[in-house]
Amino acid sequence: MHRSLRSLLLALALAAAASPAWALEPFVASYQAYREGKLAGNASMKVAPRGAGQWQIDLNVKGTRGFARLAGLNIEQSTVFDADGDHFRPLSQATVRHALLMGKRMVGTYDWNAHSARWQGDIKKERRAPLPLQPGDMSALLMNLAVIRDAQPGRQLSYRVVDNGRVREYHYAVAAEPENVEVEDLSYSALRVSRTNGGNDETLFWVADGVPTPVRILQRDNGQDTLDLRLVEYQGVP
Repeated sequence: MHRSLRSLLLALALAAAASPAWALEPFVASYQAYREGKLAGNASMKVAPRGAGQWQIDLNVKGTRGFARLAGLNIEQSTVFDADGDHFRPLSQATVRHALLMGKRMVGTYDWNAHSARWQGDIKKERRAPLPLQPGDMSALLMNLAVIRDAQPGRQLSYRVVDNGRVREYHYAVAAEPENVEVEDLSYSALRVSRTNGGNDETLFWVADGVPTPVRILQRDNGQDTLDLRLVEYQGVP
């Protein structure tokens, strides 16, 4: 091998070895929540260890303005999972939706010994049947962490999500270059991660280097913004 080429390969190997590996760390983040383009409330995301190699991720969205406040909009989601290196494996999942004069609660259990998951609670009868699990399956909440872990310029991402009695495939494309994302007096240089197989149901993430949670999460339906979470503060948890 030519000496210059060998030197280049060695330098690249040393640089890769010196680069810090992605690591799951506890954090708590606060978001502004927009609904149909208007500020409607706030949201929080939290990741914390539970001991014995288990972790929990929580997302709470609460309407405090306009129709969202009057309707009592309040969504709480959580997933307990274990982490094997960079791999997240859901163990249980819960979704609670509060609204005026009504509410729903759905609870799921992932049995990795039996390779199946099932849900109970306020869920359609056809979604209560056990679903087969495959290695790498996640809950919808865990995708937030997976996107942070995996997003690199120009990369294609794919995830299989087993959540609330359904199995869905998610494919994303990461932008080649970062863009500026501003929230109030904060500004982030972030990569846009766009779902490519959602049809009229779009989900977009913006991921900034060194930030443990998406700086923005946008859901669209038929080209209209439905739920838009914009990061205003985050910090590590001791």
